[in-house]
Amino acid sequence: MPPINRQLAPTRPPRRALYHVILAGLLAGALAATCAVAADMSKTLRTAFIVAETGFDPAASSDIYSDSVQRAIFDSLYGFDYLARPYRRTMRTAAAMPEVTDEGRTWTMRVRPGIYFADDPAFKGRKRELVAADYVYSWKRLLDPRVRSPFAWYLEGKVVGADAVIDAAKKTGRFDYDAPMEGLEAIDRYTLRLKLKEPDYIMAGYMTQSPMVAVAREAIEAYADASTGWAMANPVGTGPYMLKSWRRGAQIVLEANPNYRDEVYPDSNDPADKELMAKMRGKKLPIVGRIEISIMEESNPRLLAFNSGALDYVNVPSDLSDHVLEVSGKLKTEYADRGVMLGRITQPALQYAYFNMEDPVVGGYTKDRIALRRAIAIGFNTPALISVVYQGQAIPATQPIPPNLPGHDDNWNVGVKYDPQSANALLDKFGYSMRDSEGYRKQPNGAPLMITMASATSARDREFDELWQKSMKGLGIRLEFLKQKWPDLIQMGKHGKLQMWRVGWITAYGEGDAFAQLLYGKNIEQTNYARFALPEYDDLYRASRRLPDGAERNKIYRRMSELVAAYNPWWLGIYTIENTLLQPWMLGYKKHAYWEHPWKYLDVDAARQRSGK
Repeated sequence: MPPINRQLAPTRPPRRALYHVILAGLLAGALAATCAVAADMSKTLRTAFIVAETGFDPAASSDIYSDSVQRAIFDSLYGFDYLARPYRRTMRTAAAMPEVTDEGRTWTMRVRPGIYFADDPAFKGRKRELVAADYVYSWKRLLDPRVRSPFAWYLEGKVVGADAVIDAAKKTGRFDYDAPMEGLEAIDRYTLRLKLKEPDYIMAGYMTQSPMVAVAREAIEAYADASTGWAMANPVGTGPYMLKSWRRGAQIVLEANPNYRDEVYPDSNDPADKELMAKMRGKKLPIVGRIEISIMEESNPRLLAFNSGALDYVNVPSDLSDHVLEVSGKLKTEYADRGVMLGRITQPALQYAYFNMEDPVVGGYTKDRIALRRAIAIGFNTPALISVVYQGQAIPATQPIPPNLPGHDDNWNVGVKYDPQSANALLDKFGYSMRDSEGYRKQPNGAPLMITMASATSARDREFDELWQKSMKGLGIRLEFLKQKWPDLIQMGKHGKLQMWRVGWITAYGEGDAFAQLLYGKNIEQTNYARFALPEYDDLYRASRRLPDGAERNKIYRRMSELVAAYNPWWLGIYTIENTLLQPWMLGYKKHAYWEHPWKYLDVDAARQRSGK
């Protein structure tokens, strides 16, 4: 029960004074009501996702597209300063940065009073304030075995006193959210404390992410699926936007949250932001009243929609970048002359293909299986992928952690070079020399060598498939494709039902840990799709988390990279360059590595938008 607020009864003022008090109160109330209206509901911002979303429960969804929507609806305690470069963490709903004591084991966070959830029937007509207990409940959901959160690894095995509650839930089938947990508790209405079994300096990054946003217990209990505990279709948060409508795999519409707290466009003294500040300084957030997101999987329709003015901004499809960009990376004249703007970064992302290490054909830790995986990596034509499919908008990956992140070493390279001759020789040496009547290789035991790679259904994926098919044929490896929709592949991948899959991973919390954890043994069934389980790697991963960012942690990451190169659970892949086109009527945009869709900061010149000029 929340504490009862007590207010001293004021001395009654004289009648004339009372009149002025009442009048002042009415004027203040009218002014407050006026100030509360921030977003212009006549303005609409239109963009597109290239893959369908899976749903909007922060504890359950793991794809970047759902995450982008969740970031607009829910609030984390901390986030990244939108304008600051280098990137810098800042407060979202927190009143201060976390207080870290006990050598990184104890974290104390304070929630800012006066923040409210969007109105929802689950609250039965009352205004619902965000409090510390909401974060405690939300984080416990990551530990609930029934929820099977893909981000359970944020907290699993780390929180003091959590194991007993989890074990009881596994026995009874019900997680007791009210059971005391020493390591995760609200110590007063606005303060929460997290106690860890051992230091974990990566936790600061996790607290900026969607899995650790605040959800309201009433909303989850009202809308959650009885079997999974997921509430994918009724997100209720404290963020700048609310879900207005959702046609699965087709369109998502957001509308501004009228309960959103008093917040204005951030200030910047960076000379590079001078023009931005002249147009945006002091604007109350969010600015645009409506966000329309279309799901457009094919590249050509997305670019055509932008060219026609139907989309306000769009990431350049890499297979069409030669239609938009010069070889130098600058906009072609026809775009520059229209006033189109370009945002460009090397993403904190890795495009890779994993092998299921538990698979009887490509998995395992014996020399022949390692040789098979390495030969596939060496024999795949990565230069053609970059030049043909990505139109030059990518670079070969040198290590699991991408550039511009802690742990990446510009002078370190464990990537492989395209060399089909060496790949074939490696296969011959390790027992794959036998061939069938069609010239395809057999396994060392004489059984057919057949590899099945998962692939989504877009034309873009077919380009990748053709290149993989051609590369593997050059090695004498028979390759077929399992075609499924992206959300289905995610679930199949988590549960080890795919032999091989080309995927991508991007970090939004600015740590090399985001990629190191992809091969951590305890993350099998979560993010470790390769199901890689190597004790030495796991020990190193745990050690990396106990150290703050710096040279000692980087040494550990380097050794982990060596193990990835030695066992080849991945084709290491590429780092991608992302180019974003913005219409001339777009305002407030600054390309952000960890925030692809910063909707609350964006504005449109509605008159220019209507005219298309």
